[in-house]
Amino acid sequence: MKSAHVNRRQVLHTMSIAAVGALLAAPARPAAAQSVKWSAGSDAPKLKAPANATDCHHHVYNAKYPVDPKATLRPADATVEDYRALQKRIGTTRNVLVQPSTYGTDNRSHLEALAAFGPTARMVAVVDDTVTTEELKRMHALGVRGIRFNLAQVGATTPEMMEPLSKRVNDLGWHIQINAAAAKIMEVMPILQKVASPIVFDHLAHIPQPEGVNHPLYAQVRALMDKGRTWVKLSGAYGDTKVGPPTYADTSAVAQAYAKAAPERCVWGSDWPHPTEHSKQLPDDAVLFDLLSDWVPDEKVRHRILVENPAALYDFPKGG
Repeated sequence: MKSAHVNRRQVLHTMSIAAVGALLAAPARPAAAQSVKWSAGSDAPKLKAPANATDCHHHVYNAKYPVDPKATLRPADATVEDYRALQKRIGTTRNVLVQPSTYGTDNRSHLEALAAFGPTARMVAVVDDTVTTEELKRMHALGVRGIRFNLAQVGATTPEMMEPLSKRVNDLGWHIQINAAAAKIMEVMPILQKVASPIVFDHLAHIPQPEGVNHPLYAQVRALMDKGRTWVKLSGAYGDTKVGPPTYADTSAVAQAYAKAAPERCVWGSDWPHPTEHSKQLPDDAVLFDLLSDWVPDEKVRHRILVENPAALYDFPKGG
């Protein structure tokens, strides 16, 4: 009886060891699904974001700040905490706040968010030609590194302000950022060809579909990029697509072309909380992030677009 009891205990001990070994050998469970406000889906992306991966284009909205009377986009609140949930979901750690048309030249909402995010964030503001040099310097100290000309919406800035404001912000090492329909970009191209500062185009420069890279605007933007001071945001794949999700095959072809031709002049952005899409089906931010696997198949080039290029363009500290 004693021998049988010992043998049974040995068998149970051996089975316990085997069970623990099997548990350790099993693959780790995927991260729990997480829903994020203003984003469809809840799964994490398949693509793993590298350290210091940067989302170079997003907004926040806060009802405590007044809306510009001319604004046509007036989304509900999308807060710093909401955006942090998006970062947790997709794996980015640095971010660039972009002042939307909703608030005109009142940058307080985004400056408040910039302070809340701290040194992992930068900002692109909106100013007009009445802005003082002292205010520009104040915003620089807070983390602003560019000004936006949003000509896609009725806004606070005009093409006539581009050249003089470009000269002023260039002294601070800033860029001008352009959001406009293709026809408007082509209209202001003579100005863009002679501005003093670097240029950043939002959302693939809104190259129209189905023409894509065969549209004359693509060649004009590429010519500016080839001069070495123009950047394009690989963002807003849904903005001009005729194909739609999940591949956005038409706008994806444009993104691939930019990334192949001038990877050193591309950055990526989520465009969260997708204010132009609130009346439609919201995009899935994990799907949008995973598009980078097709747009930029080479991991080292993706690292450049997600980490190195944003560090240079937005003056993030090196190495942390």
